[in-house]
Amino acid sequence: QVQLVESGGGLVQTGGSLRLSCAVSGTIFRLNAMGWYRQAPGKQRDWVASITRGGTTNYADSVKGRFTISRDNAKNTLYLQMNSLKPEDTAVYYCEAKLGVSYSEYWGQGTQVTVSS
Repeated sequence: QVQLVESGGGLVQTGGSLRLSCAVSGTIFRLNAMGWYRQAPGKQRDWVASITRGGTTNYADSVKGRFTISRDNAKNTLYLQMNSLKPEDTAVYYCEAKLGVSYSEYWGQGTQVTVSS
């Protein structure tokens, strides 16, 4: 059984910062690419950022320059540093991980981020 648990969400004012974490636990053969997604009320879930096992990163245009994704392979933990937050960043943020040789996909339960104007 594999579990992904996000933390670090909350309420912040425009221009503020938050750091999300995602801890992966359970039977982990190999933790491959990981990513962050978000879903605003009434909208589809959108990709935010991703990082390979080797550390190569990619970002959605909407967060480029403001968000930084990173990971600690020794701790099986994923991070998302979010700076210069805007009200449109308000959403539930989900952690996603691909594990094993088959790149099986796992998701966390989500953490709420609310940016007030």
